[in-house]
Amino acid sequence: MEFKIPETLNEEHEELHRELARITEVGGAIGEAAKKVAIIMHPHFIMEEEYAMPPLGLLEPLSKGDIKPEMKAVLKITDHLKEMLPQMLSEHQAIVEALIKLADVSTRENRMEFAFIAKKLIIHIKTEEEVLYPAAILVGEYLRLKLKV
Repeated sequence: MEFKIPETLNEEHEELHRELARITEVGGAIGEAAKKVAIIMHPHFIMEEEYAMPPLGLLEPLSKGDIKPEMKAVLKITDHLKEMLPQMLSEHQAIVEALIKLADVSTRENRMEFAFIAKKLIIHIKTEEEVLYPAAILVGEYLRLKLKV
């Protein structure tokens, strides 16, 4: 069974990628700080799109009681996410530190639009930690209970 990432999450990730890519092209200290963020963030986003986001596509059907035996395939993904969680949170810490530097440089150079984007990315990371990762893990735990796997 294919687990489709919710479209809104895909769109948000794409927008964040585009905004960061735009900042890397600015040049100077801001561009360099943005490149450091991008180097850390890119492989992390790929991991999220593979393990953290696909289970979230089941939230809507599960909330409606639409549970199918083939959904148990998501357990492999959510179990892997649980194993990878400490690493992903550690990566978040490094990304946030790099984003804070980007925000600081942008503020010093009076480019508040870039500081705003950095802060938006930090909020996105907090949302993942507080909502998205736990929800993805809960999808697996809920299915494990309901399917008695």
